[in-house]
Amino acid sequence: MMRSDLPANLHEDVAMSGTDHPPSAAELRLRALSRWDNEGGAIATAPSRHADVAPLSPAELIQLRIRVIALENMLIAVLADGTDRQRDVARDIAAYIAPRSGFTHHPLTIEASRHMTALVDRAVHYRTIDS
Repeated sequence: MMRSDLPANLHEDVAMSGTDHPPSAAELRLRALSRWDNEGGAIATAPSRHADVAPLSPAELIQLRIRVIALENMLIAVLADGTDRQRDVARDIAAYIAPRSGFTHHPLTIEASRHMTALVDRAVHYRTIDS
């Protein structure tokens, strides 16, 4: 039975938990982090559409770079104004995707982890300058 007081995206989580209560924030974070092993958080059951996607044009690549720079700077601003706990969670996620013993050391995963940590460090630096 679906609860009408829950957002649609939580119905599946409630059904999976076997209770009438939505999962806690900690449970949701653990589920999200469990998908980060070498695939960037992608859900393994998501349909693959890579074969149908045309390569990006140079103009599209430039726009993508601009958007990534903008998003990184927005994230730094949000983390700089956020709580220590939020910065700790960001560091935890970066550490979680870093290669662990028994897992493949993929260069992109290693670089992503380093980059995430650097973004948090930049936010802390900005926070100290702004104070």
